[in-house]
Amino acid sequence: MDHGVTIEELAATCGAIIDEIEKAVVGKRPVLELVLAGLLADGHVLVEDVPGVAKTLIARSLAEVTGLSFSRIQFTPDLIPSDLTGAVLPGLDGSPPAFAPGPLFANAVLGDEINRSPSKTQAAALEAMEERQVTVDGHSHPLPRPFLLIATQNPVETEGTYPLPEAQLDRFLVRIHVGYPAPADERELLRRRLDRGTDRARLQPVTDAEGIRRLQAAVERIEAGD
Repeated sequence: MDHGVTIEELAATCGAIIDEIEKAVVGKRPVLELVLAGLLADGHVLVEDVPGVAKTLIARSLAEVTGLSFSRIQFTPDLIPSDLTGAVLPGLDGSPPAFAPGPLFANAVLGDEINRSPSKTQAAALEAMEERQVTVDGHSHPLPRPFLLIATQNPVETEGTYPLPEAQLDRFLVRIHVGYPAPADERELLRRRLDRGTDRARLQPVTDAEGIRRLQAAVERIEAGD
């Protein structure tokens, strides 16, 4: 295992991450395990479900507990590629033009309702997902590592959606459905809210970006049959 990370340590850290996230997300441990697996496998996650089932909360909580920088992109029909990647801005007072990074420049990026935007904007995420970089005005800019895109999409029968092309679907390692909470989980959510006096749980980081990179390296070195 890389950097001395054993399988036992890997499992213990992953368990601690999931346990901490469950302070905010109730009754969805299998979903959380799949999202974390996508991160550790250096892949991306597509969440296909109706609004209001804690998709955003899952992404934000994962970033908070793993110590990753987080950004959220709300995909809309008028979103253009530079809204994701950033743009070169003209310099002021004779200074040279400078690149202003877009919201893709974070460790964990939530692309909310990605299929509400036209295909040209959807395609702007392809290079970032595959190459971990964006190209603006002919210059490539590397994204921070680790880099995880968690995209959500509404059901295709929802008004105002654009189906994701197969080329983009192939960029996602995991496709999951969250689903509505069970009645017992709904009661637990209400109980926790009453106890805290707020909807937001206070989560503590279990690791950081460097720790996640070490875990990813450890996962990469696991051989079949281990």
